[in-house]
Amino acid sequence: MSSSVRLLPVPTLSAAPYAYLATVEPDTRLVFTAGACPLDADGKTVAPGDYPAQARQVMTNLETALRAAGATLADVVKSTVYVASSEQADLVAVWEVVRDAFGDHDAPSTLLGVAVLGYDDQLVEVEAIATVPAG
Repeated sequence: MSSSVRLLPVPTLSAAPYAYLATVEPDTRLVFTAGACPLDADGKTVAPGDYPAQARQVMTNLETALRAAGATLADVVKSTVYVASSEQADLVAVWEVVRDAFGDHDAPSTLLGVAVLGYDDQLVEVEAIATVPAG
């Protein structure tokens, strides 16, 4: 975990596979990502119809975007995961990939089922807020 991010459980709330709260130290800079999409280097949607495969590509693309700002997944303060499905099993399949990518860094996250995403055949999108040292 980044030294500028502090993840906080809330013992009076039900156990969750992520922290309910995160704080950021004052001497840091926030990084806001656009939604990472399951696109390859040519801008084509990868793995149409395959939620976990798209989630893996999304997390790879998110890591690449964060790296451009000097951040990693361990610097993420909050994420939002969008899944184009009304089926809870699809959301869970995506969440498992996202959770595995974050490893022990269980930052607060919101998982949503949505009607449609922006690219043809797109099923998954993840946006994040991260922090890096100021200066």
